[in-house]
Amino acid sequence: MSQDEKLIDLNAERAKRIHDLNDKRLNEVRQAFEQAMPLGKARKKPKNKPKKR
Repeated sequence: MSQDEKLIDLNAERAKRIHDLNDKRLNEVRQAFEQAMPLGKARKKPKNKPKKR
């Protein structure tokens, strides 16, 4: 039965396609967000002096 080698699991192929579409959409949103609000380099927080009471 050489036909078994040519069988395609449609559920698996559909899951791959949906995953690829979601990844594509995620990348588009990520790029749009980075353009709107670019990430700066991490800054060190200055140490504040304790307030006098």
